[in-house]
Amino acid sequence: MQPLKRPKTQGHSDIASNTVSGEFFVPDLCGPRPVFVMVMLAELLVLVHTLASSTLPRFDWDLLAIGSLFVQWIVLLSAAMLCLSRKVLSRVSLYLAASACLFIIVLVTAVSSYFAQMLYPQFSPAFPGGVSGAGGWSIVRNVALATILGGIALRYFYLQQQLQLREKSELQARLDSLRSRIRPHFLFNTMNSIASLIATQPDAAERAVEDLSELFRSSLQESSRAGTVADELRLCELYLGIEQLRLGERLSVAWQLDTSLREEAMPNLILQPLVENAVYHGIAQLAEGGTISISVQRVGGFLVAEIENPIPEHSVHSQGHHMALGNIEQRLEALFAGQASLKAERDGGFYRVKLRYPLGHMG
Repeated sequence: MQPLKRPKTQGHSDIASNTVSGEFFVPDLCGPRPVFVMVMLAELLVLVHTLASSTLPRFDWDLLAIGSLFVQWIVLLSAAMLCLSRKVLSRVSLYLAASACLFIIVLVTAVSSYFAQMLYPQFSPAFPGGVSGAGGWSIVRNVALATILGGIALRYFYLQQQLQLREKSELQARLDSLRSRIRPHFLFNTMNSIASLIATQPDAAERAVEDLSELFRSSLQESSRAGTVADELRLCELYLGIEQLRLGERLSVAWQLDTSLREEAMPNLILQPLVENAVYHGIAQLAEGGTISISVQRVGGFLVAEIENPIPEHSVHSQGHHMALGNIEQRLEALFAGQASLKAERDGGFYRVKLRYPLGHMG
């Protein structure tokens, strides 16, 4: 027997690598949004410097213009170099990556300050940090400012990543909890269906146990892995197959599926419980049975799934029914932050549930 390995502490893990869950702590600075944010923040810094160096009645527009040109050049060139180096830096330790990032910012600032002083000596007093005839000291001053501001920015990026990872971890724990609460309800109904077959149809019961085994292998897959529409439809087919053995001709299913959606992402155990409710609280309660209509369609940029089933005239939905709906609604809210919806309504002798969420917004 191999000895147990001592788990790493969080601090040790951060030092060993700058990536957590495959993510580099410095965001991708090549995208339009990060570039826009950097330009705006840089311009605000220049504006603050200009206001501090001039009086309001005689606002120094020349200082603002030349300072903006100088600072924006440093910010955009540093961002471009960090973007190009991102892939390489993501493979080294946190300390080495942070040091390399800071070195790039300092190097860009030093070289830019030197050439600005050499090429445009007439504008030297306008540059932030006081680039002037003082020569090397003005460059040192600019480098010091770049080191401080660059260090603050890198620290912010790191803390922002840690916050996102914590939120992601809390969300995953919440989803795992919701999934674990719905499985016992699903297991009870399925085992109850198989138990009813043992005395009268032992061969069918045996096949149902095999189907249940496959059903659970699918439903108990790694929760962090996003399922697909095809995966969820397979769960529904397995469950309906088991119920078909018990209910026989009383249960029929009408499918309306957009086959182009089969490989689209769908949260695990989100459609099957709705089908289970349609059987357990609808078809099984009717002596003549009925048809469950299952539709999965693309509407604009959304996936819309609709399940409709007949119900008894004086049907009162049980607590289990509402538990499943509430569970699914909570998971949709956690995954899509208000962009998804779940609506249930009774229309005459039918009960209809409509599920809707945006495509391409699930990891």
